[in-house]
Amino acid sequence: MELIRDSIKTQRVEKSRFDTVDMSQIPFGRVFSDHMLMARYENGSWGAPEIVPYDKLSLAPSVCTLHYGQAIFEGMKALKGIDGQPCLFRPIDNFLRLNRSAYRMGMPALPERVFMEGIRSLVSLDRAWVPSLAQGSLYIRPFMFATDEYIGVRSSDSYLFITFTCPVGGYYNKPVSLLTSKEFVRAAQGGTGSAKCAGNYAASLLPDKLAKSQGYDNILWLDAKEHTYVEECGTMNVFFVIDGTVITSPLTGTILPGITRDSVIRLLKDNGYKVEVRPISIYEVESAYEQGTLTEAFGAGTAATIAKIDRIGYAGRDLTFPPYGKESISSWLLDTLQAIKTGEKDDPYGWVVAV
Repeated sequence: MELIRDSIKTQRVEKSRFDTVDMSQIPFGRVFSDHMLMARYENGSWGAPEIVPYDKLSLAPSVCTLHYGQAIFEGMKALKGIDGQPCLFRPIDNFLRLNRSAYRMGMPALPERVFMEGIRSLVSLDRAWVPSLAQGSLYIRPFMFATDEYIGVRSSDSYLFITFTCPVGGYYNKPVSLLTSKEFVRAAQGGTGSAKCAGNYAASLLPDKLAKSQGYDNILWLDAKEHTYVEECGTMNVFFVIDGTVITSPLTGTILPGITRDSVIRLLKDNGYKVEVRPISIYEVESAYEQGTLTEAFGAGTAATIAKIDRIGYAGRDLTFPPYGKESISSWLLDTLQAIKTGEKDDPYGWVVAV
């Protein structure tokens, strides 16, 4: 891979805002670091990336992404290892997924060198913003959107790629509760369910709001055709432990191919756990709960890492789980993933990339 880090044009802030932030009290997604990475696509090719101070954007009212939704994004994290140095977790997989999303949304592929070396340069420049392990992590948000000033239903000819970062604490600070929905669906076969595009999340906001109004944290989506098979949660892929077997839904084009999901499956299989990737109906979940064989449910995602599920609302009742101890599979996964990310455990997969 061609390295361009030294050649990235960088405009530094005159004065960092870091000293104004209490890193022990960080709200998720509200505090932003000093700089951002930018690259423009025009006339059929990507221009040179540059790093500039984090600032507002100037956009025309006619910019087509505001009207037709050509927008995709990724979610990543940088953590401080036990040596105090920041590192990234599986960034190449975020790059590959971004370009798969771009293809589905009719957008140009981003060059690997812009993504990989651009983000490493950005995190290196703002390394002071990476919290300590006790405080949290640095969330990284790469995104791309259409910039043609044009009103007409077609793919744009110009795009802007930006990455900014923000220090964050935990996304979920307690086990989560989910409400199943048969009224709303997230995605259907042939749609954009496997793309990380803005429209998927826009469509989920009303159901999420209604779930929260009933005391739940998020929605547990069922399939669009039969309203029977569990797909994913609004922020995570979902796993169930039934009779000692960890079960999660397959990638059929209607759920996001989560990078944490893939990490979980590989870790479980390589450490002797029985894993099944197959359709699982909400009726099977309910039956296993009633029979006492459903012992755990948890979600996996970049923001949440591993989030234990303590309650699932379904058909007017709650499936409520007892507190999970340190011996639970979800606790083992959380500890193991964190140890690999920080260098406390060996990384046999090459997942961790130094900044």
